[in-house]
Amino acid sequence: MNTPVVATPNPVQTARVLLKELQEKFAVFRDYLPLAIGIDKQLIARLPELNRKTLRIALGMHTNSLRYLKGMEKATVRFDLDGNHADEVTEVHRTHASETLRERFKKNAEQRKAQRVAEAAQLAAEKAARQHAEKLSQLTAKFSRTRS
Repeated sequence: MNTPVVATPNPVQTARVLLKELQEKFAVFRDYLPLAIGIDKQLIARLPELNRKTLRIALGMHTNSLRYLKGMEKATVRFDLDGNHADEVTEVHRTHASETLRERFKKNAEQRKAQRVAEAAQLAAEKAARQHAEKLSQLTAKFSRTRS
């Protein structure tokens, strides 16, 4: 007896959908404003049907996004779900955002450099293979001539 295979939704995809919904419902998400500490509790109070794990993943995606981190670098105030000032952004949090961005940019630059090196090596290998094939072709032509 075959039982139907039920596809379980990917938690990351589910979190992306949730994040999109949060951006539609709340300007603080849409505008990438610094979120109040404990925003997860505010969200669960307003939307009790939320899956906590999915919410945690969605909040992680949002707070690690480039736009959010860039905003946090210069921010002085955090906001609640209604867009009201909640608490201050500490220097520690601004520094953390700056360091995270710097590390990310450095890592991306290293990846781009490695990609360029790999592409250059690939081109060099292709050129060497073409030259080798040409040389073989010349040798074959030279020794396959009929001798009179």
